[in-house]
Amino acid sequence: MPEDVGSGSNAFLGKGSRVVGKLTFEGPVRIEGQVEGEITAQEALTIGESAVVNAQIVGNSVVIQGRVTGDVTAKKRLEIRSPGKLFGNITSPSLVIQEGVVFEGQCNMGAAVDPQRSEKDRKVTPFPTEASPLKVHSEGTK
Repeated sequence: MPEDVGSGSNAFLGKGSRVVGKLTFEGPVRIEGQVEGEITAQEALTIGESAVVNAQIVGNSVVIQGRVTGDVTAKKRLEIRSPGKLFGNITSPSLVIQEGVVFEGQCNMGAAVDPQRSEKDRKVTPFPTEASPLKVHSEGTK
């Protein structure tokens, strides 16, 4: 059993467990088994190294160390730690991906996470291109 199971996790689905359906957690949760369906966590959700999850995930703070197939929405932060694998789309205002992780999908860090935020709140700074009037010319010797 992982060391941090007793330190703050209200729920724990151990290795060898298999759940199919819709799971909702009020407090912190750690999953090490197999889950198919939907997972909603009001607090911290950890998908452990031995976990195989095929589900849509919505959580406040999500850490993935196992294998997840499905879209993940993290309201505060998503962290994918090695040897984690995520095959699905991400929606989160804060994203950390460690070296050695596999991520296949798209990432949205915009208005979908915070419905109060509008398109005009986004600040975009264009990078100069060769066709841009911001092109810098250097004068050198021939």
